[in-house]
Amino acid sequence: MDLAASLLSWVSLALITLIPVVNPVSTAVLLLSISAHLSVEERNRQVKWACIYMTVILVAFLLAGHLIMIAFGISLPGIRLAGGMVIGILGYRMLFPGARQITSEGRQEARQKQNLSFSPLAMPSLSGPGSIAVVITISSTIDGQHGIDRVVAFTGVAIAIILTAIISWLVLRGAGFLQRFLGINGVDSLSRIMGFLLICIAIQFAIIGVRDLILDTSFWGSS
Repeated sequence: MDLAASLLSWVSLALITLIPVVNPVSTAVLLLSISAHLSVEERNRQVKWACIYMTVILVAFLLAGHLIMIAFGISLPGIRLAGGMVIGILGYRMLFPGARQITSEGRQEARQKQNLSFSPLAMPSLSGPGSIAVVITISSTIDGQHGIDRVVAFTGVAIAIILTAIISWLVLRGAGFLQRFLGINGVDSLSRIMGFLLICIAIQFAIIGVRDLILDTSFWGSS
């Protein structure tokens, strides 16, 4: 029962954190603007592969997160503070939209491409710097677990990534309906709400990072 509760806790934590960062609604708007030259069947196929690529990318960073930290000498407080900064910047851009995630030149190039699944849909839209930072941060947190708890944690986060991909697939498949139902203003409002949630998540990451830094006796001993 404890393992089931722990698994559900990790799934919930990762899912609540990932959904606003991945922000499939904004990707749906992007999809509509660059896929006019594709048939509905081809667009749906591109959406399916984009979500598969996103899953593979995020799971790879989840499993390799600790190795990345060791290779580059990054501490746990450092990755949390950096992840919080990246997520906060993305949230700020969503809450107060200015420049688009993709430039007009990039958007024009995307319109001329037949294969949009990997770029720009999977990267940088669905699995961009924000979602990768979140996954690496969660991966570094899991390193504090041991034995079966570690396996449960990785499994829970991997399930959350798959669920995020499924949700993204559903949103992107219904991109046309979403735009008609919400309208431009509705999509913009929803994006701003997600941006606010991202800023809250970023601040929480930063608070935990600062707390860990203060409690890190090895850091203070070396300074």
